[in-house]
Amino acid sequence: MASRYFDVVIIGGGNAGMAVTGPARRAGLSVALLEPSLLGGTCSNRGCTPKKVLVAAAQALDEISRAGTHKIDVGEPKLDWAALIGREEDLIKDLPDRFRQSLLEREVAVIPGQGRFIGANSIAAGDNVFEAKHIVVATGSKPRDLPFPGAELMVTPDEVLSDRRQPRHVLFVGGGVIAFEFAHIYARAGTKVTILEAAPSFLANFEQDGVARIVAESSRIGIDLHSPVVVDRIEDVGDARRVVAKLEDGERRFDADLVVNGAGRVANIDGLDLAAGGVVAEDGTIETDNHLRSTSNPAVWAGGDALPGKHQLSPVATLEGSIIGENIAGGSRQKPDYRRIPSAIQTVPPMATVGLSEAAARSVGLKLRVEENDMSNWLSAKTLGESEAWSKVVVDTDTDLICGAHIVGHNGEELIHLFAMAMRHAITAAEVKQATYAFPTFSSDIRSML
Repeated sequence: MASRYFDVVIIGGGNAGMAVTGPARRAGLSVALLEPSLLGGTCSNRGCTPKKVLVAAAQALDEISRAGTHKIDVGEPKLDWAALIGREEDLIKDLPDRFRQSLLEREVAVIPGQGRFIGANSIAAGDNVFEAKHIVVATGSKPRDLPFPGAELMVTPDEVLSDRRQPRHVLFVGGGVIAFEFAHIYARAGTKVTILEAAPSFLANFEQDGVARIVAESSRIGIDLHSPVVVDRIEDVGDARRVVAKLEDGERRFDADLVVNGAGRVANIDGLDLAAGGVVAEDGTIETDNHLRSTSNPAVWAGGDALPGKHQLSPVATLEGSIIGENIAGGSRQKPDYRRIPSAIQTVPPMATVGLSEAAARSVGLKLRVEENDMSNWLSAKTLGESEAWSKVVVDTDTDLICGAHIVGHNGEELIHLFAMAMRHAITAAEVKQATYAFPTFSSDIRSML
């Protein structure tokens, strides 16, 4: 079987893989990208982009529910779930072709197929063999497998995005970001929602005072939350599913039309035959150095969700892919900095965060000034009729630099970028507070948050 040679072969066509191509092609390197499914990966086709369409509908329903605050009399809204899923699918259907066109314009060879190692510098995909000086693993993630009997009766969040039937009752096994986001969509649409979380607390990696606000708001809109929970099994009971679980007060049984695996995602590297490429991986994680290069095979790089241990975010995947591309083009000089990357949980209202939580900042010995505000009684929140508005900003008193910011509601998913910019460029809290903002806006409240 004849081999084709490229300077760079990328396994996976999501955010990380596509980001590698820019720096590599600008450096004049030949690049092949292998993708067995849709270009764009999870975020564009099965994750944040289509899910945001559903979130937008949930936000509209929330605004309608608050119409009375603005002295507007409206009737009971009716959501056409099947039509909403159709709208979501219609909005994203052209994305893979647009990505393909962009890659072709860069003169990247786009090759359908699942790549696997057959040597240190060799990749096979179907009947094709590729030799490369550099190989990039950017295969993304997949839903975490759960070990209890009946786990096969669950659906994945990917499948939720294509299901045109609105369930009467949906249950999430796992209470992470994905579960909370879908739970708020379903609950706002009128579906009964239950979340079962194994850990003692929800969203453990986030600022817990903010999480408490999201949990309270979730309960307010009717979401039934339980933690800690050990799921014993899932049973098929005709048209429904029964989840048998152990709670702190004993065994409980929950019946639902749909049970969703909300236990998060893990690196999708099982089919790569890493051993054949001399690539060491432990506990599902490829071992890399600070430059995202394999510690066992210097020809191999890894980034995006295929390299877990951090927030699984599409901007992080893009960042890592760009760094890999730059390092391949110019030698290993760059390494990712995850300390100032903003993110948002797309619940309704959302929770946005950047930097350290208060607990994390104290654990590393920083001297802190913590500004926590219940903003629900602020004029801006009352004007818009917000159901929840809260913020916490963590400041290093020795430097007056912001080391963490966390916002629930209050347009926080947009405001958080101002805090991230201040952190990135070492703008002090005093300087942020002294800035002039348009008024009346949520941004003008930043001065009072500090």
